[in-house]
Amino acid sequence: MKYELKIKNLDIQESYFVGKAELLGREYKINIQQEGRLGKAILLPSKEKLGQQMLVTLSGPEKFVEEFLKYSGESEWIEIDSDTITAYVADNQDKFDNLIIQTDLI
Repeated sequence: MKYELKIKNLDIQESYFVGKAELLGREYKINIQQEGRLGKAILLPSKEKLGQQMLVTLSGPEKFVEEFLKYSGESEWIEIDSDTITAYVADNQDKFDNLIIQTDLI
């Protein structure tokens, strides 16, 4: 499955980002932060296969960043734990308008 969300905003909060994105008229909260105890991970407000690799892409008209992350559980928010994505968003915060999560890679 491929989720294509429209990013409404991303705001910096100390060393992480919070924001909102929309999919099919429904709004979701986003949290992007550095890797923690789960390593490179993503948590979603839907049940997926634990340990499944997902391709996560943030893109805009001129910039994009993507990384494979492991699905690590269900959450009320979309939680992205990635040093690569966090650092790139810090340098290009207002240049992203899409969040794409591809879950069916195999």
